[in-house]
Amino acid sequence: QVQLVESGGGLVQAGDSLRLSCAASGRTFNVGAMGWFRQAPGTEREFVATISAGGGSTRYADSVKGRFTISRDNAKNTGYLQMNSLKPEYTAVYYCAVRRYSGTYYYSSGYSYWGQGTQVTVSS
Repeated sequence: QVQLVESGGGLVQAGDSLRLSCAASGRTFNVGAMGWFRQAPGTEREFVATISAGGGSTRYADSVKGRFTISRDNAKNTGYLQMNSLKPEYTAVYYCAVRRYSGTYYYSSGYSYWGQGTQVTVSS
């Protein structure tokens, strides 16, 4: 079992930066890939970024490439999403998730453990 708690969300202006954290408890965090997803009101949850268990492989949604960076510190059981040059369309609840498998994965159905989400609001 893995329990995940996101933090770091908030209200910012367009162009600002935020770093989200995902604190994990449980031994299986280090063996599973991690992903970040987001969901805006009235929309489906969408993929943002994913990182392999060891941190050597990352993938991003086209909409955030060059702006967001996903990382993890397995010694601290924590994952991160650095978000730069934020846009109002990035406003959403951001969720971290962990898989039981080590490889990166785009689809939310492949993740077994989810956090409760953290709100990110970007004003124009």
